[in-house]
Amino acid sequence: MSEYLKKIAVVGPESTGKSTMAQHLAAQLGTVCVPEYARYYCANLNNVYTLQDEVNMYYGQLALEEALITKAQNNILVCDTTIMTIKIWCDHLFGATPSEVTEEIARRQYDLYLVMDIDLPWEDDPLRDFPEQRDHFLEVWVQELETLGANYSVVSGLGPDRLTNGERAVERLLGLRF
Repeated sequence: MSEYLKKIAVVGPESTGKSTMAQHLAAQLGTVCVPEYARYYCANLNNVYTLQDEVNMYYGQLALEEALITKAQNNILVCDTTIMTIKIWCDHLFGATPSEVTEEIARRQYDLYLVMDIDLPWEDDPLRDFPEQRDHFLEVWVQELETLGANYSVVSGLGPDRLTNGERAVERLLGLRF
């Protein structure tokens, strides 16, 4: 890759279409999508997590992202979540986040965060935990990104409109064309 790699992170509360958006953007931009490592890791945990599980997911997400950077095409990488998710869950479940996570969050840069809005109906999934707290987690995501001084946009809409709104945010904030 001769040019600077642009990294787009699709983040937000549970059941807001993050994976759908990330996969759509990666396909439209002709690149790879870094999946959410926690979905694989948590498959057999029965929604009971320890702090060590969170740390393991942190290292897994980092390794997955680093491995797929080399596969990025068109100098773009799309990430279906980031390690910020680990911080949000650690703070919520355990009241604090290990310093290795917070230090890496400060170092690891993304050019754009798309925060998925909570306007989609909740879809049950064995790996989802807090349907009644999506508004809280949306506020937490926005607050965390504000604290970082991150470039972000909240993406709303239903069906194809949501995907189009995500594309437009990428076009507007990164100058990329679909």
